[in-house]
Amino acid sequence: MRMIICMATLLSSASAAFASGGIWCNVDDAAVAFDVGAGVTRGMGGPTFNFRGDLEIKARPVDDHLRKTVFEDSNLTQYWLDGKELRLNIYREHQLADTYNYVELTILTKTSDEGVYNGQYTLAVYDNPADVDKDGKPVELTGKVSCGAE
Repeated sequence: MRMIICMATLLSSASAAFASGGIWCNVDDAAVAFDVGAGVTRGMGGPTFNFRGDLEIKARPVDDHLRKTVFEDSNLTQYWLDGKELRLNIYREHQLADTYNYVELTILTKTSDEGVYNGQYTLAVYDNPADVDKDGKPVELTGKVSCGAE
């Protein structure tokens, strides 16, 4: 009986390993460099886990607090993955004294081959102290992105 319970436990834990995959996107162009990724479960709506990412805005001064951003699970605000598209929306606020700034990275891709997604990214950067017109509009940077999923 002990052997049957051990085998059942082993088989159920092995099937959980096959029930997840991952997504990732990266860019290194003249404007930005970023690398983001997460694990994705294959059931229950496909939630993500362990989302992480790094973003560098190359056009900003080296000592600027918006130049580099680290993303965590809570920064992945929306995502969509099916056999045709991969879409990510990543948002992070930066607080400096009583001033709030943010970066929002939107990735929209379509599949070009199994597990390969190509498309566009849009990075919206709102820098409150630099908003001299006080119109509240962020600066937008765009470019091509390549992503993968398994």
